[in-house]
Amino acid sequence: MLELMEKLKLEEAVFTFVDVETTGLSPRSARVCEVAAISFRGAERVGTLAELVNPGMPIPPEVSRIHGITDSMVKDSPSFAGVAPRLLALLENSVLVGHNADFDLRFLEAEFGRVGLRFPKLHVVDTLAIARKNWKFGSNRLGNIAAELNISCGNWHRALSDVEMTRKLFEHFIAAFRSGGVSTVGDLLEKCRAGKK
Repeated sequence: MLELMEKLKLEEAVFTFVDVETTGLSPRSARVCEVAAISFRGAERVGTLAELVNPGMPIPPEVSRIHGITDSMVKDSPSFAGVAPRLLALLENSVLVGHNADFDLRFLEAEFGRVGLRFPKLHVVDTLAIARKNWKFGSNRLGNIAAELNISCGNWHRALSDVEMTRKLFEHFIAAFRSGGVSTVGDLLEKCRAGKK
């Protein structure tokens, strides 16, 4: 399945842009408190998920100051188990795109494992890896790259805003790559490989 995906033209493939906000930095001790995912085929939006998640633990005040999500905001939200099936449906048969995608992937794999679901095998496109390998930005943080490219970055550090920003970055990179002959998912994956998987 993954090999077939690599042969797809960029406009034929479904790309699912994903971001999570969490209660901390380690998926062993922290939990997801917000998840957003938007799927696109070409310019057509084919699915959206944006959900606060009750992490089942307090959100430390210093973390709340970063993303603005508080205990009172998530207390009536579903647990990850309530969100997982819809997220899984969006991810299946798509290419996952994230900025610093390893961070989101580690948390999602841990959360899926806790609720007895297997995280699907997916091709992953990391806009951070693309930026590092192919561009020279002053800083490779999502908001900084967006600012350098004049992409609006309001409400930064909330999952849905970060997903939208990542998609705009991705579109910018794709437009530049197309002029260099990149036309398939496989071509794009080559552009993100920075000495790792």
